[in-house]
Amino acid sequence: MIESAIPEQANDIAARIARRSLAKQEADHASDVRRLLDAAYEVITRCGTDSRPRVADIVAAAGLSNDAFYRYFRSKDALVAALLLHGTEQLVSYTVHQMGKETTPAGRVRRWVEAVFCQTREDMAAATRALLWNGSNLGDGPASARYAHVAPLAALLHGPYAELGSADPEMDASLTTHAVLGKISDYVFRHVVPTRAELDRIVGFTLRAGGGAVLEVGAGERE
Repeated sequence: MIESAIPEQANDIAARIARRSLAKQEADHASDVRRLLDAAYEVITRCGTDSRPRVADIVAAAGLSNDAFYRYFRSKDALVAALLLHGTEQLVSYTVHQMGKETTPAGRVRRWVEAVFCQTREDMAAATRALLWNGSNLGDGPASARYAHVAPLAALLHGPYAELGSADPEMDASLTTHAVLGKISDYVFRHVVPTRAELDRIVGFTLRAGGGAVLEVGAGERE
């Protein structure tokens, strides 16, 4: 019985050691990818729309090698696509948090507009502009700068639009999101920050698109 138990015990130890080793490797890989993403964000923002950074610039800023870069990304475009995806996930998370502060569908729509338009703020516009410009090389696929934000942001409007009486919340949300992101692109590439009055007008448009009425209480009157 003792002899028959040894292989099983040995296998358990082997499995634990293997799991620890794999977990460390995974953590190391994730750290490298994070360094590459952070470095790419920094370099792309610094280059702006004057030049497109090289892989060599990014790996130098990350303190890694070309081999490390190509271990995770097949090309610089793949890294830009990953940055756009990461930015979209952050924006969606922030927007969900802001919308959660409201109890009415109209209030959630206003919060949606204000959250999405944070990309036009002076402290964020340069990075937004640079990422969109670099993302324009990605073609017309779903990972391109043109489409990266649309589906996940539009999905956040489905519920409020349904409550506001939209006959087709998904279509109306998609149309609204395309229009709003197009306007955001217009602002950031003209180096213009929208005024409060302009944002209120965009909120009114977004509400009407979903079948709702314009909020009677202005943004300055709420928290």
